[in-house]
Amino acid sequence: MSQSYTSSKDDLIIKYIPLVNKIVSKIEINDNALDYEDLVSVGIIGLMDAVEKFDTSKNVPFEAYATIRIRGAIIDELRKSGKVSRDRIYKLNEYYTVKGNLEQKLNRTPDEQEIIKELNLESKEMSKIYETLHYLANISLESVLYNKEGEEFYFLDTLKDEKNKSPEEAYIEKEKKDKLKCAIEKLEEREQLILNLYYVEELTLKEIAYVLDISIARVSQIHGKILLKLNGYLKDLMED
Repeated sequence: MSQSYTSSKDDLIIKYIPLVNKIVSKIEINDNALDYEDLVSVGIIGLMDAVEKFDTSKNVPFEAYATIRIRGAIIDELRKSGKVSRDRIYKLNEYYTVKGNLEQKLNRTPDEQEIIKELNLESKEMSKIYETLHYLANISLESVLYNKEGEEFYFLDTLKDEKNKSPEEAYIEKEKKDKLKCAIEKLEEREQLILNLYYVEELTLKEIAYVLDISIARVSQIHGKILLKLNGYLKDLMED
């Protein structure tokens, strides 16, 4: 391997370290198992992996590819530390199953207490389900909102070239965006505010907690709860 080639790869890593910091700032954790610097280190490993495996022939922007690799490395580490464990995935899938069964039985959307009762959970255990949704949304918001119920969530290993979408794919993408907009409009004003602060203004959980005068843990729980509501609204809209 030539020195110039190695140097260009090192330059690319240095250039995109701010991207690692940006991604880590959006995945704040609420215990001492991993701190900010730990996640940055893991993210840089993901960035280095992206630099090694990036294929220019795919016509995918490097930043988009690197983002997936960085997030994937971080979420894998969070899985190992128990933040997004398989047990949590199982609990989330169980939630979806029970919710679907209750919808058929009651012929309406069940409320939170009905689901908690059916799952035989305590309120604090329900909060963990909301937190799981929050962390999974950092892998892929689309997976959280659109994936079939009961499936496990994995980050995307490959990305399609956005410029080469077929007319059918472009139509489906537009349809999804229109439905999502309608679903968001069904949310309460405070819930819409949180989505705006997190996804549009790109504030961290700590900053949102300060704005709303609540704890960071509470923000992540509310965010997860909002995603579950959006999932339900989208499901209804897609069936119309």
